[in-house]
Amino acid sequence: MTSLLIKLFIKNHNDVKSPVIRNQYGNLGSVVGICANVLLSLVKIAVGLIGGVLSVTADGFNNLADAGSSVVTLIGFKLANKPADRDHPFGHGRMEYISAFIVSFLILLVGFELLKDSVATLASGEASPIFSGVSIIILVISIAVKCWLYFFNRKIGKIIDSSALVATAKDSLNDCIATATILISAIITKFFVLPFNLDAVMALLVALFIMWAGFCSARDTLNEILGGPPEPKLITDINDTILSFDEFHGIHDLIVHNYGPGRQFASVHVEVPVGVDIVACHEKIDICEKLIAEKLGVNLVIHMDPIDTNDKTVTAARESMTNIVKSIDERLTLHDFRMTPAGDTRTNLIFDVVVPSDFKISENQLNDIICQKARQYNKTYVCVITFDRDFTGQ
Repeated sequence: MTSLLIKLFIKNHNDVKSPVIRNQYGNLGSVVGICANVLLSLVKIAVGLIGGVLSVTADGFNNLADAGSSVVTLIGFKLANKPADRDHPFGHGRMEYISAFIVSFLILLVGFELLKDSVATLASGEASPIFSGVSIIILVISIAVKCWLYFFNRKIGKIIDSSALVATAKDSLNDCIATATILISAIITKFFVLPFNLDAVMALLVALFIMWAGFCSARDTLNEILGGPPEPKLITDINDTILSFDEFHGIHDLIVHNYGPGRQFASVHVEVPVGVDIVACHEKIDICEKLIAEKLGVNLVIHMDPIDTNDKTVTAARESMTNIVKSIDERLTLHDFRMTPAGDTRTNLIFDVVVPSDFKISENQLNDIICQKARQYNKTYVCVITFDRDFTGQ
């Protein structure tokens, strides 16, 4: 069904890197969500109000909020597709993250309102309502529709790498669980007489579940807005692509900036032999940057760092210092290693150390530890260290 809708309403649907096609995918997901949720909400609210069933009515308003979320997502895709301008040179792609955050807020709001109604019903001591056969049928149909919406939105979200549609898919799955909980309540109430209002208890549990889902979705989306680390696979792909060139011996200081899906910019330092032909190396850098743009959709800028690969004394000193740094913490890495000529009393080792963002030891303490271990290895070694932070989240 999902593949059929995609083929019917999206021409050139395989060209997912195109902003126009991506926007069409977003519009399709939003419109289908609006239609399905409006229909479900109208039926549930009507049945719930007529039968006096709080949980069904609440579930109907939850679906109405989902329809509103789809409207927000639709607007978000429209705004995110605006081209770059003077005030926003990197485009408006982050509007999609903002729309996903608004969706999360609406989920929280619905959960809070349902929580208030459930608590009020329990406090009043009202008896559990009797679910009609129509109510049970409506709940079963609702679960089936929401399950389909989950797979529908998840598939589209993965195709175009959309956090907004992935959040919508998670919300649909949460709705399946919530409605299934209400259905269990309906069946129990129909066959057993309980000393408490099971309908209100189930509505309370659904409310807490909805609020937790909204909180998790808001947290994940806020990380995107604030600037979370790049995906580990992207880091690996960039590293493997760069090191596939024989002229490049290593990379460091990789920084990736995300301005929305399909709008990623990055910079990296690449180590090359000190005697390399600069013109030939520059040509390889251009080829590498274009390859990464085509292959990974990342606009990369490469900075060239020359290293001495022929001097055995420098190579041995570098290896010894790498082992010393790794002995402190395996996550520490070393780069830009230089060495003054070896002296009887003093040999300067100049290098950078990359420190993970969650590293507990202060830079001053780490500097002292490395210097001490270096002097123990070779009493002439004097370290001049610059500390860098790891911006990849690893």
